[in-house]
Amino acid sequence: MHDSKTNESIATEADTRRALLERSGRAGVPIRKIFVQTPRKVAADPNNLAGPLSEFVRRGDLRGLHAYLMILATTSSGASADGWSTTLPIMVWARAFDTTLSAERSAAATAVSKVLHRLVDRRLIERRRSGRERRVRVTLLREDACGEPYIRPVGTSLADRFLTLNHAFWLESWYDRLKLPGLTMLLVALHESGPKKPVFQLPAEHAPKWYGWSADTTERGLAELRDHGLLGTVTRIRKEPLSASGYGRINDYYLLPPFGDPQPAALLAGLTANIEVPV
Repeated sequence: MHDSKTNESIATEADTRRALLERSGRAGVPIRKIFVQTPRKVAADPNNLAGPLSEFVRRGDLRGLHAYLMILATTSSGASADGWSTTLPIMVWARAFDTTLSAERSAAATAVSKVLHRLVDRRLIERRRSGRERRVRVTLLREDACGEPYIRPVGTSLADRFLTLNHAFWLESWYDRLKLPGLTMLLVALHESGPKKPVFQLPAEHAPKWYGWSADTTERGLAELRDHGLLGTVTRIRKEPLSASGYGRINDYYLLPPFGDPQPAALLAGLTANIEVPV
């Protein structure tokens, strides 16, 4: 643990992450959508479409999810002899994972080992010590936790479609502001939306089957995104002849900058009919 205010010559956690992200040479990281949800057509059980993300949510493992997203963001090329790997001193990993914020050097390194161990157990990475300098090589595996080697997603097949997490998540400290439900639903929103489909619906009652966590977690995550100004909502009236009232309400969601369209009004052009409440 160090005091960056008294010694500006020491790299901070934010400095380390920024350097790693700049080294990646891209503005965001592609993540296979199957990490969030298994496509129905390839799911072993059509009543359980949960992806590996659900394991982080069920275990409340925000640190592990942050670490995994950082590893994905910093491992940008498979051209080296080590393939899709990143090798860093363990204390660089510690700063990148923020384990140095509340622990001394040895405890911060131990925390890194524990979080990497969890990711190995979930078959998302492989880990290997390298040399005497406590360098740790982390190698990506496929995001569906099948244990197969990682290759960059290009979106040519159903199981290869991907979302993109903008590096603003790290560089603008959203990783620090969003709790686990908020981050979870940010990934879901990125999964459900895209350039050709910026507006999406997400009934919370379907969350256990679709994603593997509770409706309550879904509602809390959506509320968190709205509270931070990252999610817009339009509630519409829909005719439902068999309901007691004769109508129902539909929530249309859309992401706002830095993760969504900077001009959300254009996204809503097709939603003008029967709009009840803009939020």
